[in-house]
Amino acid sequence: MGLFKSKQQKELEKKMLIKRTINTMNKQINRLEDQKQVFIDAAKRAKEKDLEAQYNLALSGYKMTVQQQRRAQEMLLNFEITAQMRDVTMMTSEFLRGMSDISREMTKLADAKEFAKIQAQFENAMAAVETQTDQIDNFMEMSQETFYNAGKDKTGKMTDEEFEKFIEEQASLDGLSDENIEKEIDELKKKIESEAK
Repeated sequence: MGLFKSKQQKELEKKMLIKRTINTMNKQINRLEDQKQVFIDAAKRAKEKDLEAQYNLALSGYKMTVQQQRRAQEMLLNFEITAQMRDVTMMTSEFLRGMSDISREMTKLADAKEFAKIQAQFENAMAAVETQTDQIDNFMEMSQETFYNAGKDKTGKMTDEEFEKFIEEQASLDGLSDENIEKEIDELKKKIESEAK
């Protein structure tokens, strides 16, 4: 058997001790009842034989036994009541311990600090989302600007708009035919492509 006993084992041992004590006290009360009968029988014999001293002795023994029996009954009753009170006290104690645990748990769950913490986390998350959105907007603007600048003619090359404008001007000035315009467009395209390489 282990050195340490569980709470249930200790409680079982206490209940067994209470039961043993009650049984022992009941046995003692029954023995005193038998003892009373012994003194009654002795008193009867002394009375029959006219032995006054023995009769008085038997009577004293009887009275003493009655007192002891009454005391034992009172003790038994006190013990039983106390045992019952102990059970009620234990039940109350368990109830209070359980209520205390539940209350602590409820207090923890309903703690204003928890709400404040969650609120702070939510606000931080929203601020992070807003910052990220701003960063994405800035990135998109910078990307568009980069693409726009990359599309500009920095080396004297024509842009598509400038190319179309140039063609229109040439066509109106020279009165070129559609065939010649197509030919010139092709040449300009080849020139632009070769410069791009």
